Amino acid sequence: MKKRTLAALAATLLFAVTTVDTFVAPHMANAQASDATASAAAAPASAAAIATPQTASATDDAVPPPQPAASETVNNPYGLGALWKNGDFVARFVLILLVLMSMGSWYIMITKFFEQFRANRRAKSADEQLWTAPSLAEGAKLLDEASPFRFIAETAIEAGEHHDEALLEAVDRNTWIDNSVERAITNVSNRLQDGLAFLGTVGSTAPFVGLFGTVWGIYHALTAIGIAGQASIDKVAGPRWVKR
Repeated sequence: MKKRTLAALAATLLFAVTTVDTFVAPHMANAQASDATASAAAAPASAAAIATPQTASATDDAVPPPQPAASETVNNPYGLGALWKNGDFVARFVLILLVLMSMGSWYIMITKFFEQFRANRRAKSADEQLWTAPSLAEGAKLLDEASPFRFIAETAIEAGEHHDEALLEAVDRNTWIDNSVERAITNVSNRLQDGLAFLGTVGSTAPFVGLFGTVWGIYHALTAIGIAGQASIDKVAGPRWVKR
C-alpha cells in the first residue's frame, strides 16, 4: 500500500513537470523575447530623442536670429527744408520776410497783453489810493513810479505850481492845468500804442507778400510741367523754386 502511494505521488510530480515544460515554458520564452524586442526598439528611439535637441540646438546656433529692419530716414519733399534747399533767392527772401513778420507780430501781441494787464491793475490801484489820500501830492507818491497815472498826476501838480502869473490874462490857471494833463494823457496813450503801426502794416502787406510767393511758385511749377511734359504730383505740389 505504501509503495503504491509513493508511486502515485511520483507519477503526479512527473505529470506536473511535463505540463509545465509543455505550456508555461514557451509563454515565458515569448515574454522574454518581447521584452528584449521592446528594449531594442526603445534604445534607438531614446537615442533619436536625445539627438533631436542636439540637432535643433546646433541648428539654432548656426542660424542667427533675424535682425530688426533698419529705419530709413524719409525726407519730406514738400516741407520747409526742401523749400529752403531748393528755393532760389526770391523764395528765400519771401520766406524770411514772412517769418520776421510773424515773429514781430507775436512779440507785440504778447507784450501788449501784459502791458494792458498791468495798466488795468494800476488803474484799480490809483482809484483806491489816489482819491482817498489827504492831498493830490501825497496820493501821487503812493502810486507806483512806473504807473502812467502817477505821471499824469505829477504833470498836473507841476503845471499848477509853475504857472506863470504873467500869462493869467491870456491863459488862466485851470486851462493851463487842463492842457498839461491832456498832453500827459496823449504821451501815455502814444506809449501804450507803440507797435500797433507795425501790426497794421503787417496785416495789410502780409497777404500780398504771401500771394507773391504763391504766384512765384506757380510760375516755376508750370515751367517744370512744360519741361517734363506731364503734370505729376511732384511737379504741381512740390516746391519748384529751383535755382537757375
